[in-house]
Amino acid sequence: MDFIQNIDLAAVFIQFAVLIFSLSIHEAAHAWTADRLGDGTARGLGRISLNPVRHVDPIGTLLFPILQIAAGVPVIGWAKPVPVNPTRLRNPRVDQMGISLAGPGSNLLTAAIALAVLVLLKIGSADAGALITNMAVTMSIPRGQGVMAMVVGLLVYLMVVNLALALFNMIPIPPLDGHWLLYGLLPDSAGKLLARAGAFGILILYGLMFLGIFRYLFVPIYWILEALIDI
Repeated sequence: MDFIQNIDLAAVFIQFAVLIFSLSIHEAAHAWTADRLGDGTARGLGRISLNPVRHVDPIGTLLFPILQIAAGVPVIGWAKPVPVNPTRLRNPRVDQMGISLAGPGSNLLTAAIALAVLVLLKIGSADAGALITNMAVTMSIPRGQGVMAMVVGLLVYLMVVNLALALFNMIPIPPLDGHWLLYGLLPDSAGKLLARAGAFGILILYGLMFLGIFRYLFVPIYWILEALIDI
C-alpha cells in the first residue's frame, strides 16, 4: 500500500499515454521508411499508423515499463517490431540501417517540437515559465494548477520520453534499433554472432535495467532540462 501511495498516478498515466503515442510514431516511421525503400510488408499489415493497437508489445510496452515503475527508474520501452523483408529492399544492408534510424529519428523530431513549444511558453508567460521550471526540477505535475499545468506536464513528458526512446533504441542489443546499425557495419561473420546473441537480448535488457545502467541514458536529458530552466 505504501508503494502505491507514493506513486503519482496522474504522472504515471500521462507517461504511459505519452510512451504509447511515442512508440506508435516510432514504429510508423519504421514502416513508412521501409515502404519508401521498396518493402510494402508493413504497409500491408497496417503498420503505417498512429493507432497504438497496431504496435503494442505485451513485454516492451506493458511489462517492461511496469517493472521500471517498480524499480523507480524513468519509463521507457519498445513496441512490436515492424516486419521487414530484406529481399524487397533495393540495397538490403544500407536500407535496413536507414529503416532502423527512422524510428529514433522520429522520436528526436517529436522531442524537438515539444522543446520548442516549451521554450516559447517559457519566454511568453511568467506563469508557464514557473510551471516549466517546477516540472523540470521535480518531474511531477503540480496539483491544483489548472489546465496549463497539464499542458506543461504533457509537453515535458513528451520531450523526455521521446529523447529517452531515441537514446534507448540506439543501444546495440536486440530487439532495439541499434543492433541493426551494428549488424550493418560489422563483417558477415561478426554479424552472424550478433544475430545468434539476439535470443538473449531481452534478458540482457532486464539485467541492465535492474543494475541501473539506463539511468546514464538520461544524463543528456538532464542537461537539456537544466538549460530549459536557465532560459
